[in-house]
Amino acid sequence: MFKSLTERLSQTLKQISGQAKLTEDNIKATLREVRMALLEADVALPVVKAFIDGVRERAVGQEVSQALNPGQQFLKIVHAELVQVMGEQAAPLNLNVQPPAIILMAGLQGAGKTTTVAKLAKHLSEREKKKVMVVSADIYRPAAIKQLETLAGEVGATFHPSDTSQKPEAIAKGAIEAARKQYIDVVIVDTAGRLAIDEAMMAEIKSLHAAINPVETLFVVDAMTGQDAANTAKAFNEALSLTGVVLSKADGDARGGAALSVRHITGKPIKFLGIGEKTDALETFHPDRIASRILDMGDVLSLIEEVERKVDKSKAEKLAQKLKKGKGFDLEDFREQLRQMDNMGGLGGMMDKLPGMGQMSAAVNQMQGAERQFRQMGAIIDSMTPLERHFPDKINGSRKRRIAMGSGTQIQDVNRLLKQHKQMSKMMKKVGKKGGMSKMMRGMGGMMGGGAGGGGLPPGFPGGGKGPFG
Repeated sequence: MFKSLTERLSQTLKQISGQAKLTEDNIKATLREVRMALLEADVALPVVKAFIDGVRERAVGQEVSQALNPGQQFLKIVHAELVQVMGEQAAPLNLNVQPPAIILMAGLQGAGKTTTVAKLAKHLSEREKKKVMVVSADIYRPAAIKQLETLAGEVGATFHPSDTSQKPEAIAKGAIEAARKQYIDVVIVDTAGRLAIDEAMMAEIKSLHAAINPVETLFVVDAMTGQDAANTAKAFNEALSLTGVVLSKADGDARGGAALSVRHITGKPIKFLGIGEKTDALETFHPDRIASRILDMGDVLSLIEEVERKVDKSKAEKLAQKLKKGKGFDLEDFREQLRQMDNMGGLGGMMDKLPGMGQMSAAVNQMQGAERQFRQMGAIIDSMTPLERHFPDKINGSRKRRIAMGSGTQIQDVNRLLKQHKQMSKMMKKVGKKGGMSKMMRGMGGMMGGGAGGGGLPPGFPGGGKGPFG
């Protein structure tokens, strides 16, 4: 996310953050580079101007000249200005109303609106503990109604049926009435998308808005359209008062123009980021955390929250007890570890939130190679029978051939996996013994390139030395 902007800004700011003294000349040169980086990231010109003016005003004043480390203080100012441009703090949904709280979703065709409805339903039910109903008022596209019904089943939301013969107002009112009878907390109304903002679209959604009086009106817009996303949201907001914006497909946005432009152009907060295709790939938009990611400072808070939410603690505890009892670490356990990592968005999803990764493009490329290897491992284990997963030693030549064919891999790939599992199993045995964890960590330190100060990648990553993954 925002990869190209992160790389450009990190490189520029690194040159000035090491300076013992800041002068108007080096501040001017740095700001020129920052301005170019923002314009190349498709940030709207008024936003770039306001941002540069804000940084310049603070940088040439007392705030920097009296600092112990002027270079670091300059970086802090850039971070603070980024946060201000994006809205200073997270803007939660206003659900403190008599149930059901109504959320109206709008957006252009292809922005990912219907998928976002499902993601939001899951977010509200899992994190806010709300009972959610979804309904489609898109009477032009029967497939949209069917798609929402399928997604509702996946995320555990109540689906209110509708069809193309009904009027959007009648569909929404019917859903709200049904929600009251079923003690639903939140009703999310999906609406028809259009290829462009036109009078017919505005008239229809204005009429729907007036009929149901939603507490939240969210505009879903594709982050990859850059500053056009902000301009589209502005035009929509002028016709219909929005309460917030959802940036979809933010994981595919290497520039960051939309994230930096929307608040300034529309005056409306970004409330959520869509960061993947899965139904749990929706993040609350925290301006301070996003600013840290853009400046390659990482986002450890979001990473911790994600681990807390997505890692199955009962399974982790079960594995720990199994190892303590001296029982082996079999391929079923190995598969579960790969699955848990995938739930976290894979290595890429985790690395995106770690500080300094923007300046380690070679390491990132190696991580991507490792991620492909993990997916292959999962496919191989999935092709095994339960017996083979629990007793890998029973896998002979004919079984290897069958497993390779079933997973679309080669026999040498199966052999490599079995060897890697054996190494990892030996390491896991140490965990169950007295002082085993410290021994295991020392062993891993050796694999990583030799203790403190030693470079290298974690064991198993391509180029990272020998270890349980390679």
